[in-house]
Amino acid sequence: MRWGILGAANFARQHMGPAIHAAKGSELVALATSDAAKADPFSAFAPGLRVHVDYDALLADDGVDAVYIPLPNHLHVDWTIKALNAGKHVLCEKPIALKADDIDRVIAARDASGKFAAEAFMITHHPQFARARALVQDGTIGSLRHADALFTFNNPDAANIRNKPETGGGALPDIGVYALGAVRYVTMAEPVAITHSRVDFENGVDVFAQIAAEFGGFTYSGLVSTRMQPAQRVTFHGDKGILTMTAPFNAGVYDQAELIIETQGGVRSIERWPGVNQYVLQVEAFAAAARAGADYACPLEFSRGTQAMMDLVYAAAKG
Repeated sequence: MRWGILGAANFARQHMGPAIHAAKGSELVALATSDAAKADPFSAFAPGLRVHVDYDALLADDGVDAVYIPLPNHLHVDWTIKALNAGKHVLCEKPIALKADDIDRVIAARDASGKFAAEAFMITHHPQFARARALVQDGTIGSLRHADALFTFNNPDAANIRNKPETGGGALPDIGVYALGAVRYVTMAEPVAITHSRVDFENGVDVFAQIAAEFGGFTYSGLVSTRMQPAQRVTFHGDKGILTMTAPFNAGVYDQAELIIETQGGVRSIERWPGVNQYVLQVEAFAAAARAGADYACPLEFSRGTQAMMDLVYAAAKG
């Protein structure tokens, strides 16, 4: 699969660009950027890279089969739809939309085009999440009673797009996707009600969100912030055991992926996945789904469910 990237974002340069080029059966062949100097780091690992001066020119490139979109959040929906209409498969950074209803537009464009589109929710492709889901679903920790998700980092830079309301910034759009989506993915359950929601804003963007929810059978608590010391953890607490993920979101960057399983009788085991690149696995899974209709861990319908929960969190905070 021949890939193009819309924009020379730092994340694309550091993670997704190299992952696309390293993935089996995929090749990075094109980049759209008006700044030629920004293309140089991409050309270093993707020799022969075609550089287009604007996004439309890349979408018109017949030598591109799929595009990766790392643009600011407020541009995701429109450019995903444009790319689908141009006959490209699309992998778009999260959040793919800022409202759940907007994802309906993307789903309709996907279906009309016959192309594949997905949100880049890479954690669902990491083997630690497949393992966590299997353990929770097979009753290893008994009946699930509570799930807890924590994701924080400190980003006070006012110039950063994550801190700009006009570009769809905020802690919930940036990392709430993980704290909510991870639990939905592992439990295969949906929230029944948001029972508590505190969302603090700074200069027009949310920088702290504390959430409590009922999932029907178990409770949920979540905390995300872009103004706190970096930390991440997800815990599933059953009546016969506890499952803890110590680096659930930035595995291999924040820390090594590790799954701690504690069950009755003081039995404790640890499973680790050193050297796994979840971005490469995501690209390979995406290509398989786009080419041959293989099952995909995070279809747009799943992403819509996470965004719908996020919409409820905002609404509950407003009262």
